[in-house]
Amino acid sequence: MTPREFQPVTTRPEEIEQLSFRMITEELGKHPFTDEQFPVVQRVIHASADFELGRSLMFHPDAIRAGIEAIRAGKPVVADVQMVQVGISKPRIQRFGGDVRVYISDPDVAAEAKRLGTTRAIVSMRKAVREAEGGIFAIGNAPTALLELIRLVRTGEAKPGLIVGVPVGFVSAAESKEELTKLDVPFITNRGRKGGSPTAVAIVNALSLMAERQK
Repeated sequence: MTPREFQPVTTRPEEIEQLSFRMITEELGKHPFTDEQFPVVQRVIHASADFELGRSLMFHPDAIRAGIEAIRAGKPVVADVQMVQVGISKPRIQRFGGDVRVYISDPDVAAEAKRLGTTRAIVSMRKAVREAEGGIFAIGNAPTALLELIRLVRTGEAKPGLIVGVPVGFVSAAESKEELTKLDVPFITNRGRKGGSPTAVAIVNALSLMAERQK
């Protein structure tokens, strides 16, 4: 007997996404997230197929409101690395007058990092906070960037509208996210080592969709 070739349930993009979200909702089951937080959780799980990662998300009470307001006010989105910048849906950010920036490869950042003997991620945050007050800082790769941003907030040098802090890794990743939860500024983060650029992208894209749909 010849085995039957697998046929997808559907090849329509919108139907694939809708079916995926229904499956996520059913498989996730009971959860502690609010109605405004849940679309972000869905997007993160959709991007990663990782329910543990989705369940580990943590939200400042004002995070969703702050993110939507920053986007609709045309504030910039600052990415820690190019992978985050590339993944974010720029038309939705640009619709409100914002843009998506990344500073880590700027020649002046590289030169200053070399002079100081520190990471470009750290120096990029020092530059970003001078040029992106009130913006969304989306950090998915570099714990050192998140720790520096936290330091700058504590010293009063940084005033972000929202911090999306989900760096992935083994060295300082989980710890940097725990430090973020101690700040009295809007944040979205997660517990543990998981995270990464796709997670940061999914969170910002979820927020931009909500901003676009808001009346």
